[in-house]
Amino acid sequence: MYSIFSQIEPIMVYWLVAIAAIWTLPWKGYALWQAAKKNDKVWFIILLLLNTLAILEILYIFIFSKERQRVGLSKK
Repeated sequence: MYSIFSQIEPIMVYWLVAIAAIWTLPWKGYALWQAAKKNDKVWFIILLLLNTLAILEILYIFIFSKERQRVGLSKK
């Protein structure tokens, strides 16, 4: 079976993983902090368990966490 990683040096794979981790960690931390602060338990669990290279975290920070504020509903 052909794999794209069979043509890449192992050191490059390590660098790609390291770069992905450095990119993801701050976004994940901030999104988890916001979800905890807003008491969004479902979002907190989803963000904690899924790794999406920070795509889901960025969407949560800029779109989903502000949704209640736009419609005037507040969760207390």
